[in-house]
Amino acid sequence: MPGFVPRHISVFPSPQELGSSLAQLVAQRAAESGGRFSLGLSGGSLVRILSQELPEAAALSGPAAPARWVLAFCDERLVPVEDPESTYGSYKTHLLSKISIPEKQVVIINPSLPVEEAASDYAEKLKEAFQGENMPVFDLLILGIGPDGHTCSLFPDHPLLQEKEKIVASISDSPKPPPERITLTLPVLNAARTVVFVATGESKAAILKRILEGDEENPLPAALVQPHTGKLHWFLDESAAKELTVPFEKHSIL
Repeated sequence: MPGFVPRHISVFPSPQELGSSLAQLVAQRAAESGGRFSLGLSGGSLVRILSQELPEAAALSGPAAPARWVLAFCDERLVPVEDPESTYGSYKTHLLSKISIPEKQVVIINPSLPVEEAASDYAEKLKEAFQGENMPVFDLLILGIGPDGHTCSLFPDHPLLQEKEKIVASISDSPKPPPERITLTLPVLNAARTVVFVATGESKAAILKRILEGDEENPLPAALVQPHTGKLHWFLDESAAKELTVPFEKHSIL
């Protein structure tokens, strides 16, 4: 249930300050890993935030540091890479051109496969990237949240919330278009060493209050992300946090 896992809520004056601190956290976790660093990214507004701030933060660790990164995506739409809806396509255009992660260390779906096969193929690629581990343990996952409380492509009341065996699942009836997607499952999210939720804007305020202050019998998908042994962070801007009454750390303008 919400609140079961210790969490740290940070509130920033604007998405710009949030993005800078998020990029610093990525670089810090990468440095702490001491070598190989596994990062899972979500799409949406996070593409813009990370593309603006992460290249500079990563460069401070030395130009060779990203060569040891393994990058994957927390969910993906089953569309061609050139499609604006492609999460990998967006990062390829806006971020990966600025950070030298070897192409073979970027784990992506094959969008030409049927959705169930694409999910199985992505799961196999992840196992290979994680050196045969049946359950990938990411050093850091960065997750978004929808106004309905969904995260990745895990939607409220959807059967995928009960998935316990698969590490990657397909969805062909997404309530948010496009309908066909692949997504990491809750067991993978909850195995991560660090999970950071990022939410900005007033449209997220009501759902964040439910997730962070509620105790619902049927928790929203984002509230089910409770890392077993990892850390859980929430990075919010002031607009998104405006309805919260729980304690949080307020950051001033950098």
